[in-house]
Amino acid sequence: MKELTKEPMSPRARKLSERLNRLFDVVHPPDRGPYSNAEVAELMAARGLETVTSTYLWMLRTGRRDNPTMRHLEALATFFGVPAAYWFDDEVAEKTAQELKLLELLRDSKIKNVLLRLSDVSADGKDAVLGLVDGVRKMEGLPPSN
Repeated sequence: MKELTKEPMSPRARKLSERLNRLFDVVHPPDRGPYSNAEVAELMAARGLETVTSTYLWMLRTGRRDNPTMRHLEALATFFGVPAAYWFDDEVAEKTAQELKLLELLRDSKIKNVLLRLSDVSADGKDAVLGLVDGVRKMEGLPPSN
């Protein structure tokens, strides 16, 4: 990571690094862990996207490079299934972050099971479940959900 060098990561490099690493952490097939840099580079090439190397991805992820080309950013956005504006627009990045959080939650089999069971419950029944969830959150000392 960047802390291995003596120079701090620039704010631009940090933002890019954090956003790219979040995609690596969350966007991958559900039956396995995150892609490696080499896998992403190979899969991007196989899909006809802009060519990047695993080393270049590592540099972006660690903040050693902070000025990728628009073509590279567009290709990475396409690969990970996010809008290209994710890299530049903080509102788009926040909306995408919420969608990534939902994807992450849906990988939890218990959460998925609850959602599937709720799919045919009435609106009043769903409200009752939300009340129960709020009660459990309060009991566990968690803040109220939004």
